[in-house]
Amino acid sequence: MSAKRTIATTIAFGLAAASAVAGAWFGASYIETSSRAVVAGALDAAGLDWAEVDTDGLQLILSGTAPDEPSRFRAITRAGAIVDPGRIIDAMEVEASRPVTAPRFSLEILRNDADVSVIGLVPANGGPELLSSLLARAGRAMPLEVTNMVETADYAVPPGWEESLRFAMSALDQLPRAKVSVDAGRVVVTAVADSDEERITLERAITRDKPADIDLSLNIGAPRPVITPFTLRFVMPPDGAPRFEACAVDSEQARTRVLDAAVAAGFAGEADCVIALGVPSAGWSVAAAEGIAALNNLGGGALTLSDADVSLIASEGTDQPAFDTVVAELSAALPDLFVLSAVLPEATQVDGTGEAETGTPEFVATLAPEGQVQLRGRLYDEAQQAAVVSYGRALFGSSNTYIATRQDTSLPRGWPARVLAGMDALSRLENGSVIVQPDLVVLRGVTGNTRAEAEISGLLSDKLGAEANFRVEVRYDAELDPLLNIPSPAECADRLNTILVEHKLSFAPGEAIIEEAGDEQLGSLKDALDECPNTVFEIGGHTDSQGREDTNLALSIARADAVRNALIGLGVAPSQLIANGYGESQPIADNDTEEGREANRRITFTLFDRRTGTAEVGDAPSAADGAAPDAAVPDAADQEAPPHDGAAADHPPDTTPTGGATE
Repeated sequence: MSAKRTIATTIAFGLAAASAVAGAWFGASYIETSSRAVVAGALDAAGLDWAEVDTDGLQLILSGTAPDEPSRFRAITRAGAIVDPGRIIDAMEVEASRPVTAPRFSLEILRNDADVSVIGLVPANGGPELLSSLLARAGRAMPLEVTNMVETADYAVPPGWEESLRFAMSALDQLPRAKVSVDAGRVVVTAVADSDEERITLERAITRDKPADIDLSLNIGAPRPVITPFTLRFVMPPDGAPRFEACAVDSEQARTRVLDAAVAAGFAGEADCVIALGVPSAGWSVAAAEGIAALNNLGGGALTLSDADVSLIASEGTDQPAFDTVVAELSAALPDLFVLSAVLPEATQVDGTGEAETGTPEFVATLAPEGQVQLRGRLYDEAQQAAVVSYGRALFGSSNTYIATRQDTSLPRGWPARVLAGMDALSRLENGSVIVQPDLVVLRGVTGNTRAEAEISGLLSDKLGAEANFRVEVRYDAELDPLLNIPSPAECADRLNTILVEHKLSFAPGEAIIEEAGDEQLGSLKDALDECPNTVFEIGGHTDSQGREDTNLALSIARADAVRNALIGLGVAPSQLIANGYGESQPIADNDTEEGREANRRITFTLFDRRTGTAEVGDAPSAADGAAPDAAVPDAADQEAPPHDGAAADHPPDTTPTGGATE
């Protein structure tokens, strides 16, 4: 009985123990599952779905990669609000932090005369000091009142920042009213100029100074010019294409109307019709279009509008009835206020010398490129001669005026006014001539002013009257335009020689082979030559006095040829370069010392006189000087190397070093 009771008790305890273990296991499993589910749901609801939740008994394991440290901390905090924080094991990682991006450094600079405002962000390392230094430099001509609202940031200076800032301040120094925006590698300039000429000058100056690796956006505005008299002149010559000698309009619509009428009359070029102030009537473009159509119906001649005066000059030989019909139709078509003067000129002959004893009387003034003016032809009496020479000296200078006129008491009324108007027009040219006749004024020449033809047409129309018959045959030469800042031939020669003084061309000893170190100098020489495309230069080779004279001469010729050929290979026109050698004949230093011999071994550039075929010290003549470049300079493709003072084939370079090599 006792044994049975013992067995029963043992079984009861065993069952109780098993039940306890099973209950504990199921309880722990439930807690793990429920804790994992609740915490995972809470993390997902909080946007922390990157976190992974696992359990190990009562321990809650958080894993996964947090995007940053605050997100990791939020996950721990969120889980700790659901389960005991002591049960949480942090197995999370944090994503590697990204480097902090540097801010965008930029400046906005506003200038209104002496008042300057600067706002923006600059690098702390030298940024404020550089800005202050550049502002001080910009204020040398006019002290500036600077409002500085610039902040700094301690980050690396971005590439191109300092260069952009220096260029921007250089531009600001030239612009009294401007807004300049600066970024690393980019500058934006918005400004206002006082005139269109000033706008062109500023644009070219700023563009020329721009560093190669800086992006520039340039917008300079200018007010409309005031033109008085308001002038339009359209010419249909018998031996040429129709053209505008002057074209002033008051709006884009007016320009379109005028150009449409010109195209219908056979005009096919580009017209510089200036939108300007000073129009005498809103019907200006209508009057111009009707006048051009009338001129086309006549078959040729010249139409001039000067304020409200309309002048229609037919070509010589125009049929009289046709002329009368066109004039009547134009007179009826012109808007109110405009007054028409129509002239059918008789045939005239232009002698152009002022020396003819018979025929149409003439006065001729000739302006040379050097500035001298010769006055020839007929004047009424000594008083007129004195007035003309006095006016000439006022226009051209006392020492430049030469008079060789003769008296003629049969000259028509108004002759002095025509002569003085012609001289005034001639003074607007660089060189040329004016021929004055009783019924015709002819002006020919060269100018560096793109507006010269329009200005001269307006001047002659104003001073001679609307019905005046005149011809303006003016050629624009860009090399004479001061707004383009094209260097003179002498300035080009100076620049070429300066390049060679600063960085001497090197040759192999005793040979005419340019060493590789000379590539940079050749590139600089090519750039300088590109700025003077119409000027011819002689490349001179020189040696020291060591070695035989004939050998040194041949060596100098060969080296000059080598430089010429190298420059032609870089794209310089062959017609622009003449090679010559002088050997030891033109030393510039003592040949008894090594320093002197080194100085004498050189290459030089000299202006070449196309008229005499020799190098000269002064300015070489150009097309503006009256030379005929087409005749003087052969086509680049046809020109061969010119002869030298000694034939290179007869005197080959000595391969033995002579001491005359440029080293």
